[in-house]
Amino acid sequence: MFRRLPVRLRRRVVRTIAPSFTVGSICIIERTDGALLLVRLSYRDRWGLPGGLLQRGETTAEAARREVAEEVGVAVRLVREPHVVVDAAAQRVDVIFRAVLAEGVDPTLARPLSPEILEVGWFQPDALPELQTEASGALVVAARVDADGLSSPARRPGVDAGRNTDGATS
Repeated sequence: MFRRLPVRLRRRVVRTIAPSFTVGSICIIERTDGALLLVRLSYRDRWGLPGGLLQRGETTAEAARREVAEEVGVAVRLVREPHVVVDAAAQRVDVIFRAVLAEGVDPTLARPLSPEILEVGWFQPDALPELQTEASGALVVAARVDADGLSSPARRPGVDAGRNTDGATS
């Protein structure tokens, strides 16, 4: 019976009964000395990673770069392929990008630009403050991937060689 419905009606039925998820991009930004850029949000008690929800028609890579620029005022270069975490209970999909500062960007330029950001800080991985659940989950995913024997992206010269800014092989 479902197959006999017009395509538009089938899509409408699926959208009506399928769960809705929000999609956001999160950036793990690493400095050359291994320090990570964290933000403290006005509406959360713990530190998190720069990022936010996608805008209509925006790719996850575009959202990651936009959110970092809007929140902390620095340009980044995305490295490696992104990782996806689905939180079914919260109906949220997080796309996690590894990033380094763009060529020539001074790390001291990172500062709160959005009213939602109270504080920005660089932290060594062995001295992280108390993290939001999403941030700690993103770091765990990144650490699992790094367990493949590769060093961190900030310490590997040429990590973007042959890749475009979205992390896809060119």
